[in-house]
This record gives sequence, C-alpha cells and structure tokens, in this order.
Amino acid sequence: MRSGTYTKAAAGCAAGLLLVAGCGTQEDGSGDTPTVVTGVYPLEWLAEEVGGDRTEVVQLTDPGAEPHHLELSPKQLGQISEADLTFYISGLQPAVDDAVQQESGERALDTAELVDLRPADPEAGHDEGHEDGDGHGEEHDHGETDPHMWLDPTLMSQAAEGLADRMAEVDPEGSDGYQDRAAAVTDELEAIDTEYEEGLDQCESRSMVTNHTAFSYLADRYDLDQVGVSGIDAESEPSPARMAEVSELIEEHDVTTIFTETLSSPKAAETIAEETGTTTEVLDPLGGITEDSPGDDYPSVMRANLETLESALRCS
Repeated sequence: MRSGTYTKAAAGCAAGLLLVAGCGTQEDGSGDTPTVVTGVYPLEWLAEEVGGDRTEVVQLTDPGAEPHHLELSPKQLGQISEADLTFYISGLQPAVDDAVQQESGERALDTAELVDLRPADPEAGHDEGHEDGDGHGEEHDHGETDPHMWLDPTLMSQAAEGLADRMAEVDPEGSDGYQDRAAAVTDELEAIDTEYEEGLDQCESRSMVTNHTAFSYLADRYDLDQVGVSGIDAESEPSPARMAEVSELIEEHDVTTIFTETLSSPKAAETIAEETGTTTEVLDPLGGITEDSPGDDYPSVMRANLETLESALRCS
C-alpha cells in the first residue's frame, strides 16, 4: 500500500492483506476489529487514541509526503471501500473527498461536521500560486474553508468526542471504551491549550510570519496575527508583489523571525529573511511526522511549536 501505516491491533495482520473488518479480534475477544481510514496525520493520531487496541487505523499519506496533493492507488481505494469508517476533512485532500463519495457512502465521518471550519484566508495570494497549465490550479484549491483545524487543540477535542460517538455506533460493544479514551484525549488537549494560553499571553510581538497560511486556527485561538508569505496551498509560489508586501510588514512590526515548515520549500521565506535581516525557524504544521519533526506525535510537536513561538515572539 502507499503508506504502509498499520497501527495498534493491525500489527498482527499479514502485511499483504487489505485491512478489512475481520483482520483481528477486539480487545474483549468478541467480533471483528473495526477499521478506520484517515488521510492526514492528526486524524490518524486521534483515531489511534480514541480507538485504542480495539481498532485498526490505516493512514493513506506516506510519512514525509505533502498530504494536500495525495493521489490514491487502487489498493487504497479498496481500503476506503472496505473500511468501517473513513475519518477525513472535506476540502483538504480532493482524492479522499472523491473516494468517500464513490466508495464509502455513509461509512465516513467528515470533521467539518464536528467543528466549524474557518473561511479560507484570501490574503497572501491564495489564488496566485501557479501559472496556468502547470498541473495544479483549481484541483488543489481548498475552496471556501481552511481545513487545518488540528492546529487548534480545542477543535481537536471536539473532533475526538465526535469520533467516539461515531465509533460507538459502528461498534456498540466498545462504546464505553471509546468514550473513556476520548475523555483522556480531551484532557491532554486541554492541557496543551492551557500551556499555549499561558505561554503566549505576554509577548513583545504578536506577528507570526509563516511560509504559508496553515496556522490561521492557531493564530485565531491565541490572538496572534498571521502573515503568510504564500496562501493555504503549501506549494504555491508568492508573487513578487506579495514578497515585497511581507518585507514591509516585517520592518513595520519589528519581526525577527520567519517560520518555515518541514514539508514544504523554505525558499521564498529564506529569500525574504535574507533581504530583511531576519532569521528562520521551523514551525511544524503537523501534516505528518518525519525524522525532521520536532517531536514524535501530535502533543510533542504542538509543545515544540509553542517553545519555538515563545522564543521567536519574545514572550515572557
């Protein structure tokens, strides 16, 4: 398969098999193991935490691959078709959206049904990124909403609770376990939220200049001003006018740091940093965990991001 990510109870299944219900047994020894398919790492993490050893989780995106432009193999389409639940965010991965419509029917849970997604920020040239005929364009446009909800831990809490409710419908005998594990996840996310509120309460700067506008939810939650070099599409290229505008904003607001990312090119940000005399630091948008990530799971990366922000924004 494309990702090869089998988690929890899936470890005991033969590597060459499609993950279908019946690959293993539940933790109480009864019935088949529900399978949850996800397309982006933060939802994989939620599914693993809420599902525990009772579920198998299949992640469609390879570690280190840019999740927005995922293309599905026939085998992955089969996994979606056979899964008990596909847990996804509409507008994030067009291939997954299409597959859900064709293969999943009602066996899908759209995170957009659980949380209120923000309108897409048109600033930073969201539609400027690609020339006509370069193979991108509208098919990678997120549309009217910003899908990066996982960078607000309070929204992740809402998603965890919604996932537990849906898993209880899929697997009624496991309902109590799903609810208990969702409560534990919510406690962890509430702790992260408190750490962010306290850590970013008093800062010399509240301007967060980012490689692309993936951090709108984080900025909105913690009263920061996001300035994106590029738009929501991580692979879009800013126009010269946009780069000049960002440079002016950096000087105007005494910004000392431009944030680059682990899964997209830092070239534009580094060019602006060189021109303005600022430095660059990595702020991980949590599109996937790699060797270059500042942590090995969602909580550790969120906490590493907080440390980076506190230093760059000169918080006390």
